Amino acid sequence: MTTDAGLLAVRELDDALGLTGMAGVMIQDGRTGRNIRHEITGLPRQSVYARLAGYEDVNDQELLLRDPAMRAVVGKKALERNAAGSQTLSRFETETLAADENLAALSSINHAWAGKAMRVTGARRIILDMDSSESPVHGNQEGSEYDGHFCSRRYHPLFVFNQYGDCEGAHLRPATSIPPMAGGTCWSPWWTGTWLQARSSTSGETPPSPRPRSTNTWRRRASSTP
Repeated sequence: MTTDAGLLAVRELDDALGLTGMAGVMIQDGRTGRNIRHEITGLPRQSVYARLAGYEDVNDQELLLRDPAMRAVVGKKALERNAAGSQTLSRFETETLAADENLAALSSINHAWAGKAMRVTGARRIILDMDSSESPVHGNQEGSEYDGHFCSRRYHPLFVFNQYGDCEGAHLRPATSIPPMAGGTCWSPWWTGTWLQARSSTSGETPPSPRPRSTNTWRRRASSTP
């Protein structure tokens, strides 16, 4: 029996869009040996789906490794035996994902997902909207600060959305960052137009050159306040 049967419907949508399958290809597996039980595609899938079901602590995986819905979601050997335990998933999140090449992959994975969807639309222009937000933390994590406006200790992440509301990417920043800070770092991978180039190669069309416009500086009429 399971209380998380809804994950099976999400998995069907996942399969149709190829989301976690793409993540498994982009994340590099540094594990070696013959005793590897869970494929690299199943580990991010289990990590994401557990949080989707409300299990935010890795220790919760001990309750889920025998859950029939989670085993079906992970697939492969998990169907025959069990899903990954808390120690396996913890090593995946703190060691495998922490590798430099995988941090770079994680920073571009949303863009790859959104680009796959954009290539099947008739869009000839992409509009990117950058918005900062708050990310509250618990404890004294490096780079976090107390913010009196939000009444919490937090980070100040930056998000990039396209005109359809899809999140093209995110950039985690210290709490002391002002909105324009690191904008170029977050912006450049997307406005250079990977999906535009892919569209031109399949349709024979030459996409227009993206022209980023900066709204970092503005002044009100009859006012010197930036």
